[in-house]
Amino acid sequence: MNKAITDGVQFMPPAFKEGLDVWSSGDGTPGSDTYAGAVNAALVPADQDFGGCLELQKTAAVQKLRYMGETPILPGCYLRIRARVKAVSGNLPNVRIAGWAGGAGGVHVTGVVETGPSVTLQSYGEVVEVSAIVGSGSRGGVDMVWGTQALYGHFGLDLTGPNGGVVRVDDIVIEDITSAFLRDMLSLVDVRDYGAVGDGVTDDSAAFLAADAAAAGRRVLVPAGVHYLAQTVSMASEVVFEGTVAMPDDAMLLLTRSFDLPTYVAAFGSEELAFRKAFQALLNNSDHESLDMGGLKVAVSAPIDMAAAVPNRDSYATRRVIRNGQLEAVGASAAWDPVVVTSQATYSAAAPRRLTNVVNVANIPVGALVEGSGVGREIYVKARNVGAQEVTLSAPLYDAEGTQVFTFRDFRYLLDFSGFGKLSKFVISDVEFQCNGLSSGIRLAPSGIAFQLRDCFVSRPRDRGVTSIGTGCQGMLIDRCQFLSNEDQANAPDRVTIALNANANDVKLRNNRATKFRHFAVLGGANSVVLGNHFFQGDSVANGVRTAGLIITATYTSTTITGNYIDNCFIEWTNERDATPDFVTGYSFSAMTISDNIFLSGDVAPWFSYIVVKPHGTGHFLNGVTVSGNKFRSINGAIDRVERVDTSFAALDIGRSKNVFFTGNSYHAVSYQVENPLRVRHKVSTPVTSWTVDVNGELPFGGEARGVDGIVALGALRNGANLRSFATPQVDLQQGPNRDQVTLVWPEPVKGEVALSVRMDT
Repeated sequence: MNKAITDGVQFMPPAFKEGLDVWSSGDGTPGSDTYAGAVNAALVPADQDFGGCLELQKTAAVQKLRYMGETPILPGCYLRIRARVKAVSGNLPNVRIAGWAGGAGGVHVTGVVETGPSVTLQSYGEVVEVSAIVGSGSRGGVDMVWGTQALYGHFGLDLTGPNGGVVRVDDIVIEDITSAFLRDMLSLVDVRDYGAVGDGVTDDSAAFLAADAAAAGRRVLVPAGVHYLAQTVSMASEVVFEGTVAMPDDAMLLLTRSFDLPTYVAAFGSEELAFRKAFQALLNNSDHESLDMGGLKVAVSAPIDMAAAVPNRDSYATRRVIRNGQLEAVGASAAWDPVVVTSQATYSAAAPRRLTNVVNVANIPVGALVEGSGVGREIYVKARNVGAQEVTLSAPLYDAEGTQVFTFRDFRYLLDFSGFGKLSKFVISDVEFQCNGLSSGIRLAPSGIAFQLRDCFVSRPRDRGVTSIGTGCQGMLIDRCQFLSNEDQANAPDRVTIALNANANDVKLRNNRATKFRHFAVLGGANSVVLGNHFFQGDSVANGVRTAGLIITATYTSTTITGNYIDNCFIEWTNERDATPDFVTGYSFSAMTISDNIFLSGDVAPWFSYIVVKPHGTGHFLNGVTVSGNKFRSINGAIDRVERVDTSFAALDIGRSKNVFFTGNSYHAVSYQVENPLRVRHKVSTPVTSWTVDVNGELPFGGEARGVDGIVALGALRNGANLRSFATPQVDLQQGPNRDQVTLVWPEPVKGEVALSVRMDT
């Protein structure tokens, strides 16, 4: 690079023989005294060493010689000023290159170095060369760093030391030596050329912005050092980091051309800090919709508070993605230990999502799991009001009326979004969360829409994989993810970890795989789709107990569970989030479809079932339930039935069942192979008037015989005279002690065989 060649910039001052009226004895500024006609200066036309030169007698403490022309100082351009000098007579002075820094409007730029290294003349007639380099940036070898405010200079030399001596000065040379500071064949703009210091203290923000503005498509180099940026800096150019940057938490580095995590790691030197700052930029930079982690594994030593990383935003609703990397919990430190707080509080079903009169409410973390008598699974603190001593819950409690001591358990997550008020349309793709038994995975914001986790691994979470503490799971999409338990060696009843939970509606769980958690998913909303997942929770205990894989906690659920592989666990349908669990009005346990799934179990107790309904209050019934096309199989021992009602709290009002279809399923090693409608064959060998038909426990959920869709004689019916009878029977329903029998009353005694279609619903 040479501006004199490439841009025709004139740096060289004229030779002395052209006249001394452009050479000042002052600073070189307009109006200053010149050496034209001065008694202590004369032109020497022929010197044996110099040819034409200036002879100058030192008469002042600092005898100045300045070219009055304005030599331009350009950012990124470095000038070397050289002069050859020899003493002729008198005292021997000191010689140095010097200049005067001029800014906009001819104002003197103060605070910069305006003199080069000083050389003492040792003898007469000896030619000594003095030189100095001037430029905008603080680079090695630059004697006079003038920054970006200086636009030009008046250059020459100074004589210091004793007066009276006479020296001769050859023509002063000013040349562009920028190439000495540039790497050959690289198109780089160095922030030092625009005033960056890199000492970790000086604010280099303006230098970064100036270098970016000047780059014009070239790369910007951040050289070795720590460059402090006190304010937000947005760089449109590609940036190459050899040094690092340091910034306040609320200042942002927006790398719009080089926006990926490896670049931020290079910028900040720490993977963990770089991830926070890159996420901060992601939510403040409209030029990129995703943060590419570049395949990096980021070692995380403490939970990442994602909201604290972006202090200027409480909510965000534009699609953003984090993709392609790993986050690994490291360091078995107290930073990962859950915070456990116990506190007395009061609950009333009249305010079903609120605890009141909460003692030490300020100590209760938002996002903590709530435990206590009458508290359902996966109930969390959504918000707190310290002044009112109140806690807002993610869902109601089924039987906690009155005052009690609750436990609040705050798990620690690799990524914690709970500090946001609302976060929508956020996607995490192709990221592995290596929890290593130290941390949980992800905690969602209290509210938001359409959070998506796709093609991710959540490996060995300590407590939870993905946690929703409110409605931040509305429309949540979990697709093609693997949840790998940290409790593989524990027996099923001893496990405590849960892969994921949701509280809001419209959740889709599709094509995921989960291994040996206590529960795969706890879903509290309606309109969910659970499709194509494989979750298994077995152990090696003979006649072992299994836990629920999928828990549905809403009565009217409008949920579809289709095409899943449900292995050594079961579906539990409960109303444990009803503040008034007894049925009063509504649809009760309704709108559920369980179809085309593979159900498999092995070494389980005979009373194990794949579909369990667990009412927490009286009066509930089934209303609009379809179970069809499923494959039920037990190995290493048969089970009694595939469905049952858990009556730990209450039984179903089975006599009110409505629109229940339990058809087209296959059964292997299942004793009671239930159907509804149920096809029953009944044969009587001796003519009688009343036939009692038993369903043999094969109506679902212990259903009552509430309807007969049809009766067909299989062969001839014959009366006491052994003649054909074409009589039609009267049907009496809900007979017997369990109301699961049908009585056929004929107008005359008959014998024979009939097929019935019996229903347990209306």
